[in-house]
Amino acid sequence: MGIEAPPARAGPAYAAPTDAAPADDAPLRADVRRVGTLLGESLVRQEGQQLLDLVERVRGLTKASKADEPGALETLRSLLGEAPLPTAISLVRAFSAYFHLANLAEQVHRVRGLAVRPPEQGWLAEAVTAVAAAVGPDGLTDALAELAVRPVFTAHPTEASRRSILDKLRAVGDVLLAGTAPDTTARRRQDRRLAAIVDLVWQTDELRLDRPDPVDEARNATYYLDDLAGGTVPELLDDLADEVTVRGAMLDSQARPLTFGTWTGGDRDGNPAVTAAVTDQVLRLQHAHGIAVLLGAVDRLIGELSSSSRVVGVSAELHASIEADLAAVPGLDPRLLRINAEEPYRLKMSCVRAKLVATRARLAAGTPHVPGRDYRGSAELLAELRLVRESLRAHRGGLIADGPLATLERTVAAFGLHLATMDVREHADAHHHAVGQLVDRLGVESWRYSDLPREYRQRLLSRELAGRRPLAPHPPPLDEAGAETFAVFATIADALDRFGPEVIESYVVSMTRGTDDVLAAVVLAREAGLVDVHSGVARLGFVPLLETVEELRSADVLVGGLLEDPTYRELVRLRGDVQEVMLGYSDSTKEAGIATSQWEIHKAQRRLRDVAARHGVRLRLFHGRGGTVGRGGGPTHDAILAQPYGTLDGEMKLTEQGEVISDKYSLRALARENLELTVAAVLRASVLHRSPRQSADVLARWDAAMEVVSEGALVAYQSLVDDPALPAYFLASTPVEQLGWMNIGSRPARRPDSGAGLAGLRAIPWVFGWTQSRQIVPGWFGVGSGLVTARAAGLGDVLDEMFADWHFFRAFVSNVEMTLAKTDLGIAAHYVESLVPPQLHHVFDRIRAEHDRTVCEVLRVTGEREVLDTQPSLKRTLAVRDAYLDPISYLQVALLNRLRETPGPDVDPQLRRALLLTVNGIAAGLRNTG
Repeated sequence: MGIEAPPARAGPAYAAPTDAAPADDAPLRADVRRVGTLLGESLVRQEGQQLLDLVERVRGLTKASKADEPGALETLRSLLGEAPLPTAISLVRAFSAYFHLANLAEQVHRVRGLAVRPPEQGWLAEAVTAVAAAVGPDGLTDALAELAVRPVFTAHPTEASRRSILDKLRAVGDVLLAGTAPDTTARRRQDRRLAAIVDLVWQTDELRLDRPDPVDEARNATYYLDDLAGGTVPELLDDLADEVTVRGAMLDSQARPLTFGTWTGGDRDGNPAVTAAVTDQVLRLQHAHGIAVLLGAVDRLIGELSSSSRVVGVSAELHASIEADLAAVPGLDPRLLRINAEEPYRLKMSCVRAKLVATRARLAAGTPHVPGRDYRGSAELLAELRLVRESLRAHRGGLIADGPLATLERTVAAFGLHLATMDVREHADAHHHAVGQLVDRLGVESWRYSDLPREYRQRLLSRELAGRRPLAPHPPPLDEAGAETFAVFATIADALDRFGPEVIESYVVSMTRGTDDVLAAVVLAREAGLVDVHSGVARLGFVPLLETVEELRSADVLVGGLLEDPTYRELVRLRGDVQEVMLGYSDSTKEAGIATSQWEIHKAQRRLRDVAARHGVRLRLFHGRGGTVGRGGGPTHDAILAQPYGTLDGEMKLTEQGEVISDKYSLRALARENLELTVAAVLRASVLHRSPRQSADVLARWDAAMEVVSEGALVAYQSLVDDPALPAYFLASTPVEQLGWMNIGSRPARRPDSGAGLAGLRAIPWVFGWTQSRQIVPGWFGVGSGLVTARAAGLGDVLDEMFADWHFFRAFVSNVEMTLAKTDLGIAAHYVESLVPPQLHHVFDRIRAEHDRTVCEVLRVTGEREVLDTQPSLKRTLAVRDAYLDPISYLQVALLNRLRETPGPDVDPQLRRALLLTVNGIAAGLRNTG
């Protein structure tokens, strides 16, 4: 097939922040040509030569239209617009398959680049070297003891591709990575395997038949977590320990520099499908997978630990532990006891294995934990592994202790029995709804709880927490909604009892506007027995989620108010003097635009740093970054290094969402790279960015300039979103109304009771719609006006200085530039001309004007002649993709026209399918949905 390879020097669409690609990209071009040829042959086998011929004709017309050849664009649009639905479906599937295969080839190219990079140039090696040089071995050891990075996998619906497709693409990647010489038997065997996989890709339906429920989403998360636990993370942590040891420092094998979190099954905000019962089901699912991973690791260690008591000794403590296990653990294989009688380490690990199996059976049956017979959490297991380690070291087995045993310890420390710690999230209003009923039934207030001013409500809740009386009997008398909210706290208490303290640690309160919003959740937790300041009980931490500009601007006041409350402050002390705060990127961007959102989040972190220091607590920032730039995404390493000084103190959480998860974690080498760069960046920032990089005068000058940029950008953005015509324009010019057909997530696209306008539309469909139509407004709109405003104020030289020397500003501009490169207002204009009523075209005129302004101003800042001039490989790769992406966009417009010409509830199933396939195809081509 004539699938075109990238031109010379084309690079990956999602390159790591360092140039990891080989200098010669001929292997990438050869791989794209190889899989493209196989795809063409598959199209002929599956559908016939006529489809391949049509694909080639469409591609040729697209290239001709890009070159402004007369009549090419009109012919192309006419050809696609008149295509019968079966033909349209086949065309979209063919182009989408190309994108999937080309994306995979680019990932493989990145992996090859990592393989040839010298070890001393790796992220960990460079970070550990820099930190050791700055603070010495002892300082490095102390820093590592505080290091706690946690990527959190969310269930947000932005991954358009089915796992069935992703599995097959991963198989393609495995074959390409194996590498063979052309014209050899091995290559021909590989090509037969690849051809079979490509045929299966074609025969696999890209669309989900049903909307996934939260348990399905949890299964998707465990798909990646299983692989991370099975090799990637233990190997990464082993390498970190080696790097540290070489520099005279130490990383304890049971330290937790890297763990994982999840929102699947715990994120209740606006998702009625996430019930208390679902939370319990997901926790059991995760434990089934987590225990399976550990059983495999323990089995491997049993195979190695053959040390005989005839040759070496064993500590008295380990001997006593084995005797206790033999008495307490039922069902041990008599043959195992006989053949391992003089192999104490193997016998101990066999007992560990039996207890893991007993734990799995206990959790499945719902029976109580029996100490010594099974595990509740990982603490007891880690204690037993420590006994084994100490005995080995005391009896000439230090190398074994620091080798395979340490790898198992690191696996248990990172993943426990639960794979990932679940965060539970609920909207602040749900807590007030439940607490209000409990307070009102007492009849002690002259006003109804819902009518109380926020300040009075805060004092009331504070008194309740400081007191000893319960608000209600158990179960509390609540309506259906209130009972469901309270049931989650009861579920958390039960989960901590059954699974252990690591399974749920944080309760996130979304839309936190005041301290009372957090205290209401704490009161419900108290009623469920999760906290009791008088008894020193604090089994759960509480996390305000700041999502709007107003909340970000008052972050220090809100968190300071919480920490000034004596009872709440005591709960924080009981939780190790750590206060976690979550920053919401997506909603603040939707509300105020990318420039103001990024700036307000940056300033909020400074305020939170200072208020935490005043109250003597450690700040743990949880960055709720979206997958796309329009939702606060972008390269993770750059974002971490761009944080304000002193805001990272070893601990950091950040969300991993949607298609970003598959891009980062689908291939083991890429998963390793992304985790390594994140851990390295947090280590660097925590130790080396404790004080300002610039003087106070310089920072003040930059702050003032950024304030001007933000204000100018906000005015421009609000003028767009406040335009009464925008809702109608957005719905007309994008396929956002078809998002509900996609079955890509369990959460509704709108917040409950939000009405039909844009205000209640979640950030994901907001970005989704703009991206599909190639306008990508959330990723750049307003930035040009903000920069113009700053230049008009005489700040042009300051902007240049900021771009040269300020991590925050350079990362911000780089992300905007990436979004501009993916924006195509020529394609967008076709959406508008074909789908939008003329009386709404002025909205597009405003978008086009701001786009031109933003491109111009960004180029003035970067000094480039064109967008992405400093990244020519990426620029050319995106240009090549357009030859395959543009036809899908034209087809989507034609199909939307057909859909809207026949309004009504009954949609032709073929039309629906064709339209959704275009959505998938554009998502694959841009590597973005929401």
